[in-house]
Amino acid sequence: MKAEEVQVLLEQLASATATTGGDAWRRTWTDLSGSLMDDGVLADGAYAALPHLVEAAAVLPPGQTADFWVDLGFMVTADYRPPVPADLEAGFGAALRLAERAATRTLLAAKFPGQVCAQLVLSCVALSGHHIGEVLGRFPDLPEGELLLSCPACGSDTEVSDFLVDPVRPSVEAPPLPDPDRDPAVVREEGHPWSEAAEALREEALGEGWEPFLRVARDVAVRGVPPETPGQALMCLVAGMVAVRGTPQQAAGELARRLMSLTGHFRCWDCERTWTIADGLAEPPKSLAEIPDGLAEIADGLAAPDRPEEIPDDPFSPHRRVQARPDSNGSAARAESAAAARTSPAATRFRQEENAVVGADGTPWGRISVFSDAVPGSSTGVDALAVVPRPGRSPLVAGGGARGVVCLWDVTDGRLVHDPLPGHPDAIRSMTTLSLPDGRVLLASGGDSGTIAVWNPLTGRPVRPPAGDWPGGVTAMCTAAVPDGRVLLVTATPRGAVRMWEPDSGDCVGSLNPYGSPIRSVTAVPISAGHALIAASDTAGRVHLWDPSVDDPWDRGAAVQLSAHALADADHRVAAVEAVLTPDGTMLATADDLGVVMLWDPATGAPVGDALPSSTGTAGPPLVTAATPHDGRTVVVTGTRHGHRLRVWEPETGVVRHIALDVALTCLATAGAELIVGHDRGVLSLPLTGQ
Repeated sequence: MKAEEVQVLLEQLASATATTGGDAWRRTWTDLSGSLMDDGVLADGAYAALPHLVEAAAVLPPGQTADFWVDLGFMVTADYRPPVPADLEAGFGAALRLAERAATRTLLAAKFPGQVCAQLVLSCVALSGHHIGEVLGRFPDLPEGELLLSCPACGSDTEVSDFLVDPVRPSVEAPPLPDPDRDPAVVREEGHPWSEAAEALREEALGEGWEPFLRVARDVAVRGVPPETPGQALMCLVAGMVAVRGTPQQAAGELARRLMSLTGHFRCWDCERTWTIADGLAEPPKSLAEIPDGLAEIADGLAAPDRPEEIPDDPFSPHRRVQARPDSNGSAARAESAAAARTSPAATRFRQEENAVVGADGTPWGRISVFSDAVPGSSTGVDALAVVPRPGRSPLVAGGGARGVVCLWDVTDGRLVHDPLPGHPDAIRSMTTLSLPDGRVLLASGGDSGTIAVWNPLTGRPVRPPAGDWPGGVTAMCTAAVPDGRVLLVTATPRGAVRMWEPDSGDCVGSLNPYGSPIRSVTAVPISAGHALIAASDTAGRVHLWDPSVDDPWDRGAAVQLSAHALADADHRVAAVEAVLTPDGTMLATADDLGVVMLWDPATGAPVGDALPSSTGTAGPPLVTAATPHDGRTVVVTGTRHGHRLRVWEPETGVVRHIALDVALTCLATAGAELIVGHDRGVLSLPLTGQ
């Protein structure tokens, strides 16, 4: 984050205020917010920059700033927040109070779609300093039908199935509030911004039976949302505001009633203590080494009963006693790894320090190898990578970008093996390698204007002149092995053309994608020796699988489509696909623009294991690669194009490690035990699994 970037945004905000309009600041804010917080980690400089930005945004017309306040809410509830420097503490605290007033004014000034309204209310709560604002980071991950809660005492996860449905009538009583006569601290001093919110809450907003919940919501607002307010009561306020400020009215009401379900209780399967569901969603402050005794009583306002028989077992009751869903594969290793990750967060967070990757506690990950500049003295980014195998020797890494040249590096030391290969007539957007039956290995590159080039990477010479002129460019490539012994080049365009080519002659020998869906990503998924399926994701978030060995593109052949039911249940709109080789066979990984990654069995089309959930700060075009290093553990690495953070996921154990780099990511690949990272200034590598 640079001071100049903050100054530009301040000037744009001032201009928008003076002209009562203008959207230029929104684009700048979107770019800058990625520097202020990346993958759930708040930057140190945020405490200096945000007070100035809050002051400038607070005077804009309220209807224009909802996204700004929601983003700010995510920042103040970030997974990892460094301590506020002493000299900035007063200014930052004042900025939060101003932000709370401005965000609440925005909430009351206009109506918003239900989901946005819920995020805005939770942001207002977060800016007020109440811990239930932490639910904001979980809110996009609350699917209808299941709920994952974390025990505030022991940290064990409890999964509740068949939960977040729309209850027509409440099955339990509204939660109580502490008595202000006994504890005056539960009423905030005058001057808080919630009085108008109290007036907006109508008891009839959700229909018959819900009036007591709306009365609790109004009471919370009248008291000014003090930090001592029970989490259950705060969720009444959030749901109530969604009911009266969300649109369309029917959908907002359904969402509000679902949110009211979070006012119940759950019993931890591990320590067998009872907690509120709302506080099981909100993680405790990261600065606390352990949760102090009595947190449940503070959060609940009234201790929940500890005896199971006192909690109804009605399956439709949000106050029922729930237990953790047993691990589907019974893996003790996964439970131990997950517990270790919870108890030692420093071991899962790493950052770049010059040419090394280290943890917050000094734990080493490994050395970074910076590849030689394509042109000596000049650092140029790459937009596509491919790994070229060399039997008996270390592989080569090929990279291409906007300059239209291909560079090849030795993965062991990052040096160029020969001069950059010119001759590509346009910017390179995609690359792949082809291992042919005669033992040759070729390298193919696809251009921004639709040209396709094929090279001999060992000699640096083109196999044939670049050809093709496909509208929209060649956005993705892969290699298709078919049972008759041929190895074909598969290319895809954003206009939906998916073609198969004979690599030596350049002849088109077939086409896939009969629906013509615009394609974002393709990959080859081996299903047997010499036979691979082609998987693709389109711009609508759908996944297609084709068998290139059949002549009729409408004939599915050996291809089994992914379970539409499982995709819909997960609300998984796929943006990228990648083959994942595991000791048990090849799986298909799918990633969406929210950062979720799922694994699938191509033989059945069913999901395998638990998904990698989304993570704050990873929204955007996904990058994904995978490998199984020499230790036999399958590792999936994900990132976001133009982001700075990687997530290294071991699906078998569920362990996720985060690595923050000082470069903007553009593409990923793996070469043996090395992770290859293409970025805006070149290429680097680091160990795939760390030390």
